Amino acid sequence: MFAKLESIEKKYEELEAQLADPSVFDDQERYRKLTKSHSDLGEIVRAFREYRTLDRNLAENREMFDDPDPEIRQMARAEADEIRENLPRLEERLRILLLPKDPLDDKNIILEIRAGTGGEEAALFAADLFRMYSRFAETKGWRLEVLSSSDTGTGGFKEIIANISGDKVYSQLKYESGIHRVQRVPATESQGRIHTSAVTVAILPEAEEVEVELRPEELRIDVFRSSGPGGQSVNTTDSAIRVTHLPTGLVVICQDEKSQHKNKAKALKVLRSRLFQIEQDKADKEMSDARRAQVGSGDRSGRIRTYNFPQGRVSDHRINLTLYRLEEILQGDMQELVEALITHFQAEALKHQADA
Repeated sequence: MFAKLESIEKKYEELEAQLADPSVFDDQERYRKLTKSHSDLGEIVRAFREYRTLDRNLAENREMFDDPDPEIRQMARAEADEIRENLPRLEERLRILLLPKDPLDDKNIILEIRAGTGGEEAALFAADLFRMYSRFAETKGWRLEVLSSSDTGTGGFKEIIANISGDKVYSQLKYESGIHRVQRVPATESQGRIHTSAVTVAILPEAEEVEVELRPEELRIDVFRSSGPGGQSVNTTDSAIRVTHLPTGLVVICQDEKSQHKNKAKALKVLRSRLFQIEQDKADKEMSDARRAQVGSGDRSGRIRTYNFPQGRVSDHRINLTLYRLEEILQGDMQELVEALITHFQAEALKHQADA
């Protein structure tokens, strides 16, 4: 491990030397690539240097264990104990940083939220989840753009699709895919009975045009007039777009914009990301090691989380984590939950690596 870390540090120093060369600024594309590579290695190099400094300090303190001055001996032993306590944690962090990076982690995402079982209550909770992710995105400084939505007219969503862009969005939200269950008393329930409803969340890495080619002959594009809930007309022009990908049968509808051109662009963005995800899922299934596939994607299909309003708790069933902070989490304060998921799946990846 340490030979690999030394090699990474050498590469990091080479990148620093290149970035110090004034001629690099003349080639903005090269400068951008060098800056990104330097930034990507920065965290692991800093952790390695911290580990090496602590290891050196431990050796220096050991040399003072036999010092004639008892105060110096006591101080050296106390510092050595503290270093010995910190070194294993730092070594574990280095092992995690050395894990192969998910090539999708830097990507923006397409967020898809759909109401499942539970009727109007499920649609209302779909709106709650969309608000949660929107506010979380705000705290991270990300940009959110709604691509398509189908509301119920009473504050809920049958479906809402959004693009979230920013720094390493997919790395933070990739474990949110799955079924989110809510247990609460609906506003329309006169008997005070708790209902259970479900909402499906999908996190798709945003695909670039170069990654997924959409051939015109494989697309059927229909134009129609947008309409809101209850058949109410949204506008009086044929601006809504329905794109059908003929080879797969995938259909994407966008009607939020008054511009046909904008709706088409949004629909193609969603279609491209769905096709990209199909290819990713296919690659996962083709892996000979099923455990590795699980570690790489998390539980994407089953019930992953329950939001229990009477008890004020949120439980993630994949990692046996329960937080009694339901209101704060729904207000977008979900970093603790996100970090717990990332840490769990990193630990799973480390365990798999050790077993391999």
